[in-house]
Amino acid sequence: MNKIILFISLYFFNFICSAQHLQTRDELKPDWVDGFPEGCTTVAIGKSASFDGSVMTSHTDDSHRTRSEFDIVPPKTFKPGTMKTLYKRVPDNSKKMPAYKFVETGKIPEVENTFGYINTAYPCINTKQLAIGESTFGGRPELVSDKGLIDCTQLVTLMVERCSTARDAIKLAGELLEKYGWNDEGECLSIADPNEVWMFEVVGPGKGKVGAVWVAQRVPDNHISVNANASRIRQIDTSDTNNFMYSKNVFEVAIENGWWNPNDGPFEFCYAYADRNSLASRRREWRVFDLVAPSLKLDPNSENYPFSVKPDSPVTLEKMVEIFSDYYEGTEFDMTKNLTVTEDSGRTIISPFANPQMPYDMNKLFKINGGWGWRGERTIARWYTMYATIIQCRNWLPDEVGGLVWLAWDNVATSIYTPHYCSITKVPETTSTPGRENGFTRKSAWWAFNAMSSLAHQRWGDMRKDVRAVWDPWQKELFENQKSLEQEALELLKKDRTKAIKFITDYCFDWQVKIVDRCWLLFEELMTKYDELY
Repeated sequence: MNKIILFISLYFFNFICSAQHLQTRDELKPDWVDGFPEGCTTVAIGKSASFDGSVMTSHTDDSHRTRSEFDIVPPKTFKPGTMKTLYKRVPDNSKKMPAYKFVETGKIPEVENTFGYINTAYPCINTKQLAIGESTFGGRPELVSDKGLIDCTQLVTLMVERCSTARDAIKLAGELLEKYGWNDEGECLSIADPNEVWMFEVVGPGKGKVGAVWVAQRVPDNHISVNANASRIRQIDTSDTNNFMYSKNVFEVAIENGWWNPNDGPFEFCYAYADRNSLASRRREWRVFDLVAPSLKLDPNSENYPFSVKPDSPVTLEKMVEIFSDYYEGTEFDMTKNLTVTEDSGRTIISPFANPQMPYDMNKLFKINGGWGWRGERTIARWYTMYATIIQCRNWLPDEVGGLVWLAWDNVATSIYTPHYCSITKVPETTSTPGRENGFTRKSAWWAFNAMSSLAHQRWGDMRKDVRAVWDPWQKELFENQKSLEQEALELLKKDRTKAIKFITDYCFDWQVKIVDRCWLLFEELMTKYDELY
């Protein structure tokens, strides 16, 4: 009896401690839910799996406080002995809206020359067509170091500043992290160049230690891969140096901590240093693979999926937009499927008020439940997206034209992707104006799309049609314009690089101005048309 009482007491003690730990961790990591990150989704495409030979990576910056604005950082030259100050991003609740501030962690030697890059919240591409997407997977909490100097945003910045290929970026990460240390949670970076794309997963070495534990796996040229807030790399083929890279301590740390016993079976990175418990992550993995390779008939409830799959047909830009606009419509996981009304004709339909992007408190009102519990389903398209990218890297084109970021503001389901070539030299004021820390402003592109999207979701069944009627023709036009625009840019490059860069920059700049102006007008049109109907 005493043993039973002791067991029960210990069980509840551990349960309470665990709950307190999760609460503290979620407070420190505001883009987490119940101990799991809920942030970003990244999809990577090999060059033989894409419609035109592009290597592609992507990113949805899903966050409740990340900055929405971005600017262009030009190439720089530094004198010998110059030091680079490193910063760690931490929550900042002193602004008008939840934001981040940057706390200095230390300094490292600067390099003589750095590449220019598009400085999104996580820098997304440099002038050499090195492109990066990101997704947090968390990992074991005891791995987080309080001694390291480098966090995720800082590592991505160092990569785009100093590297021109994915392999070089991974090697640089290994060298810098071993010397200066990783101080962040577990992260996945999808790192692409014009020839290949890799998934790089990294965790810390533990409290009080400097270093990192990491692994990188190459996505086969004819495959597509995904990360959706869960570690996905499993076994490491140490003999295959063309497709795997890893830190020299990757096995040692797992053995020392009792997370892997060689006698129990093969080493699996995702189980040694993280877990596969989040259905919110696994279902997104399934959905991405099912959209590009339905012939595989993957189980939406599986614990694991292949690291990468061959798509049934080449992945187009349109397919990528479809993926990132997706909220499980038409599947059993569609959160609106039971929110029905009966028309006067007697026909039962999904209510025009049914909304797949409801704030969590509304899910309680409508008794929504699903793979994410009372939050329903964690869909790919999200109402708290800051921006989303689809990036093309192309080895048959010069860097100025070959590296292209398609960027959408806010929720992709109500947005449009517009082009930003890696060589552009400026962006409009609405692009570079802070969207969160100073609160609402009509000068911010993100606020334009956030306001319009928030309104559209009040009567989603009807307003979504008005929204897509505006953006779909323009999206089609942009994709169709790409070939002729780039041909003209290539001709200019042969004669005058400066004029070519200006031509490319002006094209991207003008489209940004155009869509933001149209978005504010669309907001006004929806307000007028649906007054008293929501």
